[in-house]
Amino acid sequence: MTTQTANRTSSLNAAKAAKNDEFYTQWADIEREVNAYLEFDPDVFRGKIVLLPCDDPEWSNFAKFFALHFVDYGIKKLISTSYAPDSNPAVFSYEPTLFEVNDPRFDATKTRVNGKKFTLEPNDINADGVINIDDLQWEYLDGDGDFRSAEVTALRDEADIVITNPPFSLFREFLTWIQQGQKQFSIIGNENAIAYKKVFRLIKNNEVWKGATANSTDMVFGVPKGSPIKEADRLKAEKLGYPSDEERDYTRLGNSCWFTNIEHGRRHEPLQLMTMADNLKYNKKLVTTFDGGSDYQRYDNFDAIEVPYTDAIPSDYDGVMGVPITWLAKYNPEQFEILGTDETDYEPTKVYRAKSKVVNGVPRKSNTGSGGGYIRTESFGDGTYFDVGYPVKRMYKRIFIRHRKAAS
Repeated sequence: MTTQTANRTSSLNAAKAAKNDEFYTQWADIEREVNAYLEFDPDVFRGKIVLLPCDDPEWSNFAKFFALHFVDYGIKKLISTSYAPDSNPAVFSYEPTLFEVNDPRFDATKTRVNGKKFTLEPNDINADGVINIDDLQWEYLDGDGDFRSAEVTALRDEADIVITNPPFSLFREFLTWIQQGQKQFSIIGNENAIAYKKVFRLIKNNEVWKGATANSTDMVFGVPKGSPIKEADRLKAEKLGYPSDEERDYTRLGNSCWFTNIEHGRRHEPLQLMTMADNLKYNKKLVTTFDGGSDYQRYDNFDAIEVPYTDAIPSDYDGVMGVPITWLAKYNPEQFEILGTDETDYEPTKVYRAKSKVVNGVPRKSNTGSGGGYIRTESFGDGTYFDVGYPVKRMYKRIFIRHRKAAS
């Protein structure tokens, strides 16, 4: 392979990865989440400086949304930054908008290699009697607008609240960047980020929690034309009212959710639960999963019971329970205590030094080790099991919790 070919391949791979990272949030999802914060505290944004990094008002619904509500939310200052087109591999062709071209500050070079900063303050600049997106002031940044740059970090330090949909591949780095500034925030990420050690520890310590809409509501995102998306997700987005258009395709991401440290009332709503006996008798999903068993299953390598569904958490069990990560959408910190996950913080009772895999009754090669929580079974049935001297089956990403004891 020639150097030129290798460089082109590298560029195409980078572009493909970047396109997979470009998800444009829809207005309805922003509105739904922000309304939950306002229901809990109508003054949550009043007198605050709000920063929207990675959000160009020419296409970002975040910038348009907060500009529209600038006055009624009582925002002190709104700052939005954009990323330079030439620094973004997902941008194959770029044409500046008429908004920029017709401005005396337009620079044909800077429009490609520099990011932009947009600022809205309580000044009716165009004297039309309202303060909105038409009163935005803009300028070129010195750099490309990367959130990790010194100038965007300085804007973070100036702000009170940071809200955006960062690139999913940089989620951990972006969250660390916000944490270093000790800011309030609300950002969109992949639910699987919960399993990252740093993210989980923040959740466990009640420093970060899921947003009000969590992952219980379908979220639709616009993506660059030509991005690889599943046909089923494209059709679901279309059914939800987002057919492909000339500018973008649309996809539904079922595992996306909001992460925040802004309070909302839904995380303090107690989860209504049945007793263990009633679950085993009346919870149809649980009865089917346990094949009519007379008790909850226990992990083979953790001192805890397996609870495969959030609505199957028993109200009268005082011990440790392993629950799916989707339970966090219903997590009430006054009702439950988080102890750890099947890979972090909560110690297993045994470690499998080696294991072999059996898929649908056929032995397969497997790695050694024992990450995760395993349930002992009677035989190697359909699906994937592991042989550690007897058959066990791994449960997918469990969080270990227990009820908080009522104050006496």
